[in-house]
Formats: sequence, C-alpha cells, structure tokens
Amino acid sequence: MPEFLDLHGKTSKALRALADGAMRRHGLHLGQNHLLAALWERDGRTPGEIAAALNVTTPTVVKMATRMATAGLLTRHRDDHDNRLVRLRLTDAGRALQEPIEAERRAMEEQVLADLTPAEREHLLSALTKIHRAASDLLTTPANT
Repeated sequence: MPEFLDLHGKTSKALRALADGAMRRHGLHLGQNHLLAALWERDGRTPGEIAAALNVTTPTVVKMATRMATAGLLTRHRDDHDNRLVRLRLTDAGRALQEPIEAERRAMEEQVLADLTPAEREHLLSALTKIHRAASDLLTTPANT
C-alpha cells in the first residue's frame, strides 16, 4: 500500500478510537456528536438537510435520530408548513452536551497535536485541506471509462 494511504489509514483508526471513547463518556455513539453539532448550529433541520451537511445518507441520520430521541437528546416534529417534513429539535439534554463535547474535542485535539510546533500545525491543516479537497473532487467527478 502506498505510504501516505497506509499512514493515513492507521492514523484515522487511532483517532476514531480516541473520539469513540470520548463520545461514550458522554453517552453518545461516535457520529452522534456530528448530528448534535448540526443542530447546535441550526436547530430544527430535517434529516435530509443534516445528511447533506454531514455527507451521509438520510436513512443513516434517521436511524441515529431514533436512538438519540430515545435517549432524550432530541425530538421530532412535523414541519409547520409542510406536513411531509420532519424537523429534529434539541432537548435541554441535547443542548447541555454542547459545551462538554466541544471541550472534550478541543482537549483531544490539543493532546494529539502537542508535539507539533505552531508552524507544523499550520502546515498540517493546510495540507489536509488540500488533500480533502482533492479527494472530494475525485468523489464527485465521474470515473473515466
């Protein structure tokens, strides 16, 4: 396997395991924090809107929202103007998780990046931004046949 892809894969797995542990400490499954973040940004979004923002499928968001509603983190409401639409709204418990989740993510990021200089951090973020853009472009470009 090419060196970059191998190292990136190992790094992604390690970071995912760290993030999973962090979210479990708050009673969440990994990924649910992203759904919450979408609602912290704009409460009342539809599952389709959240799916588009998170680059996942709508059924994935619906399944996640069902678990989170059962846990008391959000509620479902019919749209006031279009009864076909469902809107997800945070409960007080869902809103209360914002500060601790964001603090946990900041602390984890600081620990992971602790050995990097400010210049190295800047270069890393710049390079990852370019890599993300290139990979995203490849996903949206039809494959050459």
